[in-house]
Amino acid sequence: MTKRADITIDDVAEAAGVSRQTVSRVINRGPHVKPLVRDRVQKAIDSLGYVPNLSARRMAGSRSYLILAINDRKRTIENWAAGRGNDWVDQMLFGGMTECERQGYHLLFELIDTETEPALRQLANVSGALRPDGVILTPPHSDNEALCAWLTERSIPFARIGHRVGSHSVDVFMDEAGAAHEATRGLIALGHSRIAYIAGAPNYGASAQRISGYEQALREAGATLETSMVATGGFSFQAAADIIDGMLKSSPAPSAFICDNDEMAFAALHVAASHGFSAPQDLSVISFEDTPGVRFSVPPLTAVRQPTAAMIARACERLIAISRGEEGWGAFQIPYELIMRDSTGPAP
Repeated sequence: MTKRADITIDDVAEAAGVSRQTVSRVINRGPHVKPLVRDRVQKAIDSLGYVPNLSARRMAGSRSYLILAINDRKRTIENWAAGRGNDWVDQMLFGGMTECERQGYHLLFELIDTETEPALRQLANVSGALRPDGVILTPPHSDNEALCAWLTERSIPFARIGHRVGSHSVDVFMDEAGAAHEATRGLIALGHSRIAYIAGAPNYGASAQRISGYEQALREAGATLETSMVATGGFSFQAAADIIDGMLKSSPAPSAFICDNDEMAFAALHVAASHGFSAPQDLSVISFEDTPGVRFSVPPLTAVRQPTAAMIARACERLIAISRGEEGWGAFQIPYELIMRDSTGPAP
């Protein structure tokens, strides 16, 4: 009896009644294969239990069939170590892995420092070892021009999450400013005039874009822009809690908070409760992110749902297309969604 490990591409070709070149095109998602033939080859692969050898595929052509995605090392490890989890990473892997699997590719995930010198060294090491067909830069790496220049100089295609230029890269983004503008405008419509914004971190470009949208909505409403109403919480529960505690002790205090992630929005709810306030009766809270926990908070959080999985999937799709010699460069906007829940209501 033939073992699965002994099954070759020639066995698949014989079983399907096609050439080995046709089997290769099916495995590599290549063009010029009729749907009926592609289906017959796939059935032969499944029936025989054939598993393509990645090393052989790499030796046969210039592609590695690998897409490398990198993420913020410090923040990711801190969240894991604290037991908070990383919904961003979960969604990132979900979108990237399913798209790569669909196209016969593999997604690799690496953590890289945000400081430029170690980031360049780490990127060079992992790229040299793996020779990926494309690299996905997530924030704040996508804002690091040195990393982009390094990849460009070596002709390694890359995608930037959160950018919208797309001239020499694949840029995939959501309308960060538009989302913050819509959230702020919604609070203004509810009668709120003192709306605080708790931003993530200065090296995350999305934070600056969101603040811009928030300020634009306030200007359009004729409201005064107060620098004391914008603060940086570093995506941290405790840092945000300290800031929000100070704001709620001021007079007049904010009647609403927009936070750059769910963790800081949870801090707003906790600190408000310690002051004897409840949401949405005494203040309203809106979050960016929309992790599963927001549905179970008390009250459930109104949130901007980031299309993380869809953005990473699009980045993989375009990088894979480029690796096949197809057109893939450009800027691609993925829609966000503002989910209304019980943490927002009329101004007190």
